[in-house]
Order: sequence, then C-alpha cells, then structure tokens
Amino acid sequence: MLQQLDEGRLQELAPVFYPESIAVVGASSRADSIGSLWVQGLISSGFRGRVYPVHPQGGQVDGLAVCASLGEVPGPVDLVIVCVPRGSVLDIMDDCAAKGIKAVYFFTAGFSESGEVGWDVVEREMVRRARDGGFRIIGPNCFGVYSPEQGIPYGPFGVMAGLGSVGFLSQSSGHMGKLLEYALVHSLGISKGISLGNGSDLGVADFLEYLALDPRTLVIGAYLEGPRDSRRLFEVTRLASARKPVVVWKGGRSQSGARSAFSHTGALAASSLVWSGALKQAGAIEVSGFDEMADTLLLFEKVGRLEGSNVGVVCGITDGGGGEAVLTCDAFADLGMDVPVLDTVTNAEVLSLVGQVGSVLGNPVDMSQRQRDPEALRRAMELVAGVPAIDILVVFQNAGVIFDEFAEETLDALNDTIVDFSRQHAKPVLAVLQPGTAESRRMKVQRRLSEGGVPVFPSVERLAKAVRNVSRYSGPEHV
Repeated sequence: MLQQLDEGRLQELAPVFYPESIAVVGASSRADSIGSLWVQGLISSGFRGRVYPVHPQGGQVDGLAVCASLGEVPGPVDLVIVCVPRGSVLDIMDDCAAKGIKAVYFFTAGFSESGEVGWDVVEREMVRRARDGGFRIIGPNCFGVYSPEQGIPYGPFGVMAGLGSVGFLSQSSGHMGKLLEYALVHSLGISKGISLGNGSDLGVADFLEYLALDPRTLVIGAYLEGPRDSRRLFEVTRLASARKPVVVWKGGRSQSGARSAFSHTGALAASSLVWSGALKQAGAIEVSGFDEMADTLLLFEKVGRLEGSNVGVVCGITDGGGGEAVLTCDAFADLGMDVPVLDTVTNAEVLSLVGQVGSVLGNPVDMSQRQRDPEALRRAMELVAGVPAIDILVVFQNAGVIFDEFAEETLDALNDTIVDFSRQHAKPVLAVLQPGTAESRRMKVQRRLSEGGVPVFPSVERLAKAVRNVSRYSGPEHV
C-alpha cells in the first residue's frame, strides 16, 4: 500500500505546467493551421516564456521565425506541442531526445483509441523512445496543458478563465474545455488543468498526485474513462483526499458508454459498482455527470467546507413563492437534508415582516407580499441566517418574472443586496436563478452575482446535489 505521495512529482512536472520555453511542431506559416493557432494563442495569452514554431517549410508565424526542425531551435526547450500527422511522430520522438526536451504532448490522434491494427504498437513505441530519451509524454489524442498562472491557454484557440484554486484533470479534451466555459460564466477559478487523452505515459494517477501536492490547488476535479493504472490511482486518491477534496466523474459506466470510451481514449471497461465502491473507500466524492461535477467544484471553491447542510430559504422575491418553497423543500428532503422550521421568536418576526402568506412556518420565507423591496429582502435574510440551526442561506429568484415586470434599477438593487449580505455574513449565501425566456438578461444577473462571490445555480435540484456533496467531505479544517 502506498504510504505517502511522492514530493518529487512537483519538480518532475514543473516543465509541464511552468515551462520556460515551448516549441510547437506543425506550426506552419499558414495562419489558420492548428499549429499556428497554438502559437498565436500562446502569444495572445501572455505566455511567460519563449515560443518556437517548428515546420520543415520554414517561414513566419506572428512575426516569429519558423524553425525547420527541433534541432534548429536556438535555445533549450522544456515542452513540445505536436500537431502533425501520426505517421511522423516516431521521428519527432527521436528529435525530442536529441534536443533534450523535458515533456511533449500530442494533439495528434489515431493511435490505440482508433482500434486500427498497428497503431497501438506505435503508441507503445512512442513511450519506449520517450523513456530512453529521458522525457515524458502527455497524450496522445489530447489538448494537453492549461496553466493560467504561466500564461498557457487551453488548446489552439487561446481559451483562458480566471485564476483560482480548482485543479482539473480529464481524459476528455472536450470536458476540460466545457469546464473552462462553465468557469467563465460562473467565475470559477482554475489553478491548472490537464487533458491527457490516452494517457500512454503520464497517467491520471501522476497528475492527481501533482495536483494533490500543488499548493495553488485546493480542490481537485477529475473526469475518468478507464485509466491504465487503476490500482495506483486509488492509492493516490486515498492520500490526495486526506489533503483536499477530490471530485470524480467516471464516464463509460454503461455498456454503450464503455464502448464509446474505448473508441475515445482506448479506455478499458470496469464495473460501475466496483468503481463507486473503490472511490468511496478512497475518500473521493463521486458525481454522475458534468453539471454535478462543475457545481460541486464551484461550491467547494466559493464556500469551502460546510459544517452542516441545514438550509434556510428566502423565495418569492418576484412572487410565486409558494411553489418555490415546496420545490426547495422537496429537493433537499430527497437528498436527506433538512429545511428546518424556525424557532418561535424568529418565526414571529418573519411573519411580521412578510405577512401571513404561503409558508406560515417561516422557512422557506415567502417574500411575495414584500417583493421589489431590497430592505425587506435584507431583513429576511438576516432573520433566517441568524438562526443557529441554519447552515446555508438560499435565495430563489424567478428570472422570467424579474425581467418581464421589474425595472432595471429594482433588479440591480435586489441583487446588490444579496451580494452585500453575502460579503458581510459568515454563513454561505447561494442563489437559484432559473433559465427562462430572457436568457441574455438572466446571464447578466448571474454574472453580477457570481462576480460578487455568490455561487449561482440554474435549479434548486442542482444546488441541493452540490450542497450534499460538499457537506460529505470530512477532510482538513482549512478547506
């Protein structure tokens, strides 16, 4: 049994996440080639090191001279990005060894995941040559590294989200990209990301170990299909979960999903029950899809560890509070959490504030008779949050009604009240903002709340799942 994490992993993978120089093999003078787009993305994102385009035809990319080969690059190279046809990769492996590079990742695909005869052999030969040459492989069949601190965008399109404390590793390039899109919308901060595709050399366990040791990463998310080093992965997960939350989404649980996973990254199937049992034993938080994973990471980053999951709810701020109250109570009860009745004194104050409507027991608090009133909203939030039995405050907004009937200044005042309250009180404040017919305006409100530090969820069901997941974590107190 693995007793401790390998502290040397931080130094070993430093050239991956903090390279001082990157060569892009396949970056031609044609501006719309994938390699050239990669170079342009590095430059526009403010990469902190030197960038070297490499292509046999020479020329220029964004004012940079294109080297005919890796051997002609004038300085040392830490990281190589390869986007050339698969038939050229073995020669490139030899060039990498001769140049003394530290790591290489392959956007190039079509190896073991293709199922074509012989290409799994080529993939294994790539690993052999890398080992002989003293460098490591990420991929193939991946978008590779995302390191905002070092100015490395995700993929050839220059995607960058805000810097934060969530580290993410994924066997799917697309899911990594989708998380960054979610991050931009929800103000989720990412410390580092890695899409590792087939994981022929550096695998899931290696990157999980790195993120567990990385001081800039406080929460880890992972999308897995079928890592090749499952036994070691669970040992590393056990040690990582003792340090920080590890949220895992396992793809390919169904028979058809397993077939897709094999054709995607060459992943081998395993029983979903076996996976779930092993992840639970290792202390990881298993989720069942992208939304649940992203929402859970968001709540961990914005709120941290939850001391409890008893919920206080303020709803009806745009009318319709009765239905919202029932929906919220059911969503939490279905997951084994409570929306407790308020104490007699607080309940009397709530009823005095909002009137004898709907939820007469006071929690959820139905603001229907005091809608459009920021001061009444603030007072209701104070009353509910002040109850010792309440751990979390949820504010429910009906976006469609807001945009149809509320003046812009009223809408701004209500949401500023929520943001100000969340900054001034210790208990977490979460918002439900359901999609509706005015999506662009809803997104404006979501951005206002998110940038103010209030996590926003499109449904109370999604919010409840995130609360359940975060409240289950029993790791270090500082999380």
